[in-house]
Amino acid sequence: MTVHPAFPVSSIDAAPLTVRVVDPLALSEGLAAAWDGLAGEASEPNPFAERWCLQSALHLLDPERQARLIVVQGGADGPLIGVMPLAPAARYSRLPLRHAVGWAHPNHFHGAPLVRAGFESLFWSILLGWCDAAPWARTLLHVPRLTEDGPLHRALIDAARGRGGEAVVVHREERALLASDLSPAAYWDAAVRAKKRKELRRQANRLADEGVVQFRRWQAGDPPGPWIDAFLALEARGWKGRAGSALASNSDTQAWFRAIVPAAAAAGRLDMRALDLDGRPLAMLVNFLCPPGGFSFKTAFDEDYARFSPGVLLQQANLDLLDDPRIEWVDSCAAPGHPMIDSVWRERRALVWVNVPLTGRSDRLRFAMLMRAERMWRRWKGAAQHADEVESPT
Repeated sequence: MTVHPAFPVSSIDAAPLTVRVVDPLALSEGLAAAWDGLAGEASEPNPFAERWCLQSALHLLDPERQARLIVVQGGADGPLIGVMPLAPAARYSRLPLRHAVGWAHPNHFHGAPLVRAGFESLFWSILLGWCDAAPWARTLLHVPRLTEDGPLHRALIDAARGRGGEAVVVHREERALLASDLSPAAYWDAAVRAKKRKELRRQANRLADEGVVQFRRWQAGDPPGPWIDAFLALEARGWKGRAGSALASNSDTQAWFRAIVPAAAAAGRLDMRALDLDGRPLAMLVNFLCPPGGFSFKTAFDEDYARFSPGVLLQQANLDLLDDPRIEWVDSCAAPGHPMIDSVWRERRALVWVNVPLTGRSDRLRFAMLMRAERMWRRWKGAAQHADEVESPT
């Protein structure tokens, strides 16, 4: 464990804040407990940054050991302020530009660090100051997938301005979100067209003619192993298996999934569901519930039964999350414009990718040149897209 000098910007319980790089597999009991406790006091929930999920990801999905697990703490044994995985990057898109980036893997669907509520700006200021001094960090800090205008995004803007710079949004996406005061039945009726609801009722009736249909939900105390095996097999039989992107397509991602599902269950985060036909799952999904929010992590369905829309029927049952008093919203974790979930969940969550300059003179110069190039590229890309639309009107 490497301990870095304290940045005496502020203190908590009279202890100066320290930044540490810690080995995720050699955590003290106290630090592990503090990380677990931080999840319940975080400014924004993010299961992918909680210990039960991130610790095994750093172990299994970072084979070159590029990531640094950064901890901001009030003194060596004081309260934990924030946790974030960072990594050095040698290239920015196609450009050879060294910089620091919020580390993520392909199944890490939200980039927010875990930060104690009320300490967001202080966390970013301390972290950016540490990056200024880190020998491997250059030019900028790139933070992917922050909730647009959320507490952490707003605090990052404030922290950057306090350092004489700007937090620049370089990419933005919207994906499906479930957030409503309606009952599940009322939401379904409002979100799905009457003609589509009629067709889904017909498909559900036809599916019932095939055998015994059952909706199941994992219950606390049930062994998660059979659920894990069934999900991995179901996903691997579909298009993700053929494309090589299923969790079971790679031994490391499979091992990670097998590690995090029981860990999520132990942490009280797991919500797994299935739609069965004669005891065989036709559709399954995995939610992580992190009050006041939730994240719909993975879904899979049997393509041999696609004519019955089992995935949509399971999503209809999944709307009972609207009745959970702990949950105000659920992030779909889906790609923008997803044809299935976008037709069922009508709200949207905007995510932004943000660049913040470091303070060295050469860092600021490179950052300014990069942002100028980004703006020129976006203008050219927008003009080219407009030209294509004019030439090929719909």
